[in-house]
Amino acid sequence: MDIPVAVAALQRRARSAGADPLLTHYDLAGGGRTELSATTFANWVAKTANLIEDLGADSGRVALPLASRRPGHWMTLLWPLAAWQRECVVELADDPDADVAVIGPDDPRPVVPGATLACSLHPLGMGLRDLPTGVLDFTTEALAQPDRAGSLPAAANAPAWIDGTAVLSHAEVAAVEPVADRVLVRPSDALGTLRAAILAPLLGGGSAVVVEGDADDARLVAIRAAERCVE
Repeated sequence: MDIPVAVAALQRRARSAGADPLLTHYDLAGGGRTELSATTFANWVAKTANLIEDLGADSGRVALPLASRRPGHWMTLLWPLAAWQRECVVELADDPDADVAVIGPDDPRPVVPGATLACSLHPLGMGLRDLPTGVLDFTTEALAQPDRAGSLPAAANAPAWIDGTAVLSHAEVAAVEPVADRVLVRPSDALGTLRAAILAPLLGGGSAVVVEGDADDARLVAIRAAERCVE
């Protein structure tokens, strides 16, 4: 069995064009802009994969309710690839039976006590303080991990993504039209955003500018021009 197609594509991009932008994230409400090269994004994925392994969650389930609430944030988008690198299935529900749960800064409560990670969603990834018992700060835990991570194999037809009653395999999740250009993405549902912002650019050699928050047409046109996105 091979490693999941998305993980393999990220590793290839980091080797072949690691310094080039892969994901640029705008948080219009907070005023932040974060640009991650393929190398930087892959580094966060590797550290998160090592964290998953440390938590004893290999080949388990990663609950990602954060993806339903902030599908376009760069911290959200790295989690599925890290989970797949360690042969985990990603599910969107707040599942107390999952092996790991990933939440945002506004709902720091232990979904899986001792293995619930709270993401700050800060533009630079700064961590959180004074979290309740049973909730770990994602940034602190991830940055303590090594920069390289092993990849567990997963069959193309193995489950990768669960949203309600829908269960998609790795092949189904990655069934996207590759994108070779730099594109502007407005977050939609969790899977649609992941496909548009990460999977399609990885498979096609392109990059994405994800714009979260309220913006009129003039603002989007200005961002598109500044970032040199295609129409």
